[in-house]
Amino acid sequence: MSALLTTIGLRAAPGQTAANHAAGFLIANWVWAFCLTSNRGAKVRLGIDNNVCPREDLTTLGEAAVQAGKISRNTLNKLKRREAAHENAQEGYPLFVAAILISLFAGVPNETINTIGLWYSISRIAYSVLYAKITSKPTSFLRSVAWWSGNISCIYGLVQASKKL
Repeated sequence: MSALLTTIGLRAAPGQTAANHAAGFLIANWVWAFCLTSNRGAKVRLGIDNNVCPREDLTTLGEAAVQAGKISRNTLNKLKRREAAHENAQEGYPLFVAAILISLFAGVPNETINTIGLWYSISRIAYSVLYAKITSKPTSFLRSVAWWSGNISCIYGLVQASKKL
């Protein structure tokens, strides 16, 4: 277990400094927020993609596809949840960038920066998956927990940086 923690930068080998994976976490979370959470491919496959006015796809073409029987109401609702998770990932990304950059600038230890990056990444993936899958109000609070977890990781980074500045 110790070797795994050292490899991912959460612990340093005796007498060494842990590798800093900040750039990797920034790139991976950008790809997640702006590419992998997009439901554009699904909309193209279902024939409800309008590149001229894509923000209205699900409202206009999605509703028309449900009325025509091309897709189910559940499919449309899942696409809407995935789109909301995609937009939220993009909205949350700047806070993560700020937390990482300020932590780097302040000289927060690499282990802490890597922990923040991993914590945020896991939280955002969980959030996106839960947002797309959960359809009931009682279990929707799990999504909120994942959202807050990601934000708390960033706040933790900002607090750690403020202690160094």
